[in-house]
Amino acid sequence: MAVEMMARLRGRWPSRARVSLLGVALAGMLAATGCEDARTARPRRAAVRQVPRPQPPRQHQVEEVVAPPDPLKVWPPQALWLVRRAWRSPADIASVMQRCQEAGFNTVLFQVRGNATAYYESPYEPWDEEYRGKPPPFDPLAVACTEAHRRGMALHAWVNVMPAWHGDAPPADAHQLYNTHPEWFLQDQQGRRQPLSGRFYVSLNPCLPEVREYLVKVFTDIVRRYPVDGLHLDYVRIPLDEAPGGSDYPCDRRTLSLYAQATGKRPEQDRPSWNRWRTQQVTQLVWRLRIAMNHTRPGVRLTAACLPDIERARQDSFQDAPAWLMQSLVDLVFVMNYTDNLPAFQRRQSEWLRATGGAWIAPGISLSVPDRKTVKAVADQVRQAQAWGRGFCLFSSTVLFADNVHGRQCRDALRRIMRGVAAR
Repeated sequence: MAVEMMARLRGRWPSRARVSLLGVALAGMLAATGCEDARTARPRRAAVRQVPRPQPPRQHQVEEVVAPPDPLKVWPPQALWLVRRAWRSPADIASVMQRCQEAGFNTVLFQVRGNATAYYESPYEPWDEEYRGKPPPFDPLAVACTEAHRRGMALHAWVNVMPAWHGDAPPADAHQLYNTHPEWFLQDQQGRRQPLSGRFYVSLNPCLPEVREYLVKVFTDIVRRYPVDGLHLDYVRIPLDEAPGGSDYPCDRRTLSLYAQATGKRPEQDRPSWNRWRTQQVTQLVWRLRIAMNHTRPGVRLTAACLPDIERARQDSFQDAPAWLMQSLVDLVFVMNYTDNLPAFQRRQSEWLRATGGAWIAPGISLSVPDRKTVKAVADQVRQAQAWGRGFCLFSSTVLFADNVHGRQCRDALRRIMRGVAAR
């Protein structure tokens, strides 16, 4: 239509007038089609199904914009797992970020999702049960990003991937996944849901495509709307730590049908095949998330906390993290290398390096597991991690910043080590 109009105008008006009239005509056409300006027109996004729940009132957002740190200055990560429920206010978050900076950390893994409940303003999941269904007067993740960046630290949003509830009773919130999508949870051979327990989580079934799609949607929403420097995956496996004896998960009809379509078999006919298939479904989730993150915000780091025994993780939890590294699906794996034995600590990391061809493997170091772990054992492991030069992550903030003898001694030892590194 614009070309036809230009042809009509040609010869009747001077060139400048023709351009001006054409601009007016185009503006009118854009207005008629609902576009304000050609420069701001964007393709429409496909509608995404959301958990049907009333939207919470818009929360107070931190208005100050603080530039994130140079990615090269906060890599490799010298990180701390900062657990949820360790703060109650923006001042608490600012205080703990200050302590992290003073301790020498360059990265904080800030927990924002525990069991399909959120510590940020999510359009998909309810606020954590700590808030009793009412949103707090601040957005914890927004505050954490600002306070970490203000101090030159990277902020990675830490999410529990598969866990979707914890407790002896179902969630009171009718919009929580346990209530809205019971078919998404693990079921055994008799079609029984994984039993509720105050000791461990009940989890989602990653073998279902709709579950994978949902999780990718939830996590990419965080990456898109918050200035996080990374996304950190925990429990990215089928967690069966407290599964009843003899149970096999997931064995619901839909999962078994999908497995039969892929292999032509039933689980009891070929257990190695059944295990491999379940492992592939978890890897499929990580792959889809990596693709979505690259599309949404290229350059955001993706890391994962993984079980230390590679073969047991594959066979018992269907987690194949070496494959994720070899395929560049994640940027780094924190091996949960929780031991007080330095030779065992070194041996585990060496096994991971051999299995991944020298990929980015960093130790996760516990400050309290096993019980009565000495400060010397912690210090020796941090020094070893510094010598390897691939980073580390300490578990957790609750222990490190505790007002007791062990916490104070850990802080003092860590400060001395970090100062020594900074002086080199």
